[in-house]
Amino acid sequence: MSDASHLPNHGGAEPGGGPPGLPRQRRGTTPQMHGRYPEYDLLEETSHWDEETRRVVLDRVERVPSIRFFDEREVATLGCFCDVVMAQDAEPRIPVLARVDEKLFEKKADGYRYADMPPDPDVWREIARMLDDAAAEQGAESFGAAERETQLRIVQRFSEGELRWEGCAVDKAWGIAMRDILSAFYSHPWAWNEIGFGGPAYPRGYARLGPGQREHWESPPEFELDPVRDVPERGLE
Repeated sequence: MSDASHLPNHGGAEPGGGPPGLPRQRRGTTPQMHGRYPEYDLLEETSHWDEETRRVVLDRVERVPSIRFFDEREVATLGCFCDVVMAQDAEPRIPVLARVDEKLFEKKADGYRYADMPPDPDVWREIARMLDDAAAEQGAESFGAAERETQLRIVQRFSEGELRWEGCAVDKAWGIAMRDILSAFYSHPWAWNEIGFGGPAYPRGYARLGPGQREHWESPPEFELDPVRDVPERGLE
């Protein structure tokens, strides 16, 4: 990890998770209550949104869908898998699997799929089987019950297409899973707080003042200092 000495309240990982070097979140909520923008809370901007936008966004925070598609064993395996790939090691966690489950139960397909792959619901069930089989090969009862290092090795093998699924491309199964996981994670306002995303642009909109100046809203509280000064300093804008 790159040096994070410019960030406030750094000092290493806390018990239960949290990446070393990142500060505790002081306003709003982020996964595990760590982030690069500790004074930022997107939900303080809800008054600038129209009613429908406000309803949709707040629903993602206030409502965790009930599990209706996956069975109990699949939930234990796939919930752990989602946490491992998104490095959610402690509460608060974004309920990624619950959102994936809701999408599959309600048959909200993306409108396309690989010609040589089964439908996405079947892919997800097969992923649970592959993960548990790979864990059993390592002497674990299931993927969720395996040691963290074992889980990481299995996920690495999955990402490289090395798990066994006769007749289907495992690398494509990885892509399908990550598409759903990332969509669920980064559609949640806690993730927006973590990355400093400004949220819905309608109806207020955004404005850019010019080279070297921060993008900002027409009527927001502005940052006096960029909380991640290393971005422009390292030429990454």
